[in-house]
Amino acid sequence: MTPRSVASLEEELRQRARDVRVNEPLWKHVSMRIGGPADLLAIPRNLAELRATAAFLFERGIPFVTLGQGSNILVADAGVRGVVIKIGKGIDRVRFVAAKVVVEAGHGLPHLAQEATRRGLSGLEFAAGIPASVGGAVVMNAGAHGHSMSEIVDRVRVVTPQGEETLSAADLGFAYRTSLLQARPAVLLEVELHLPPAPAEEVRQRMEAWLAQRNATQPIGPPSSGCVFRNPEGDHAGRLIETAGAKGLAVGDAVISEIHANYIVNRDRATAAQVLTLIEQVRERVRRASGRELDLEIKLLGEF
Repeated sequence: MTPRSVASLEEELRQRARDVRVNEPLWKHVSMRIGGPADLLAIPRNLAELRATAAFLFERGIPFVTLGQGSNILVADAGVRGVVIKIGKGIDRVRFVAAKVVVEAGHGLPHLAQEATRRGLSGLEFAAGIPASVGGAVVMNAGAHGHSMSEIVDRVRVVTPQGEETLSAADLGFAYRTSLLQARPAVLLEVELHLPPAPAEEVRQRMEAWLAQRNATQPIGPPSSGCVFRNPEGDHAGRLIETAGAKGLAVGDAVISEIHANYIVNRDRATAAQVLTLIEQVRERVRRASGRELDLEIKLLGEF
């Protein structure tokens, strides 16, 4: 975008969202701490601002992308041209009605899992260690410990180019680590979940056991990706990478985790280019060692 077009669009966005930033470094907003600037980053602070921002951009035909907590995103070193909408703080209200939970898209998934556990509601225990927003988790059908969001989603409310819509779980086309929301132009506003009642102590013990397992087997501390590769059918990407001898493999400051081979850790100042080079080296090693092809689970965002 030209400086003039950025300035004009910034002014219009500010009429709909109070927090709009020009040339905002996106590394500040993703878990890997990698990535260049967005021409414009809009951060709606409530559901009304998000609805108005998305509707305006759809109406004008202005391309944009959405960002949650950024735990499965690799942002290009050159950044992202155009508009990025970050959905988080302020878009996080939640209502518990018996076994139903209605939650806004920016609510943190681990916090929701903890609150559901305190209330003796089961079904979200698997998510206590997933560093994602509820909206992002639904869009990618996040999962762990053999469970996923598709098991507990009843319906969602979205903004589309045609207006606001309510979609059922069947409409979302859930599959392994994906949904139709990844391909369809839509901004997720709110999610309704069903969480059956269960003895609170039983739910808590299950959640804590899974959380302890996750903390023991996945990197905690330095900036890192979520799982880089999708698990191939009948196998695990981490096992294939480790068997291929790629644990600890590094390109610059991007390194395959010694704790979990399907994670990339940013040791200090890794770049997106280094991460992509490392990804291709790992793919080649796995291809030679096992004949299997690894597909990306993380999403690439921006000018690569």
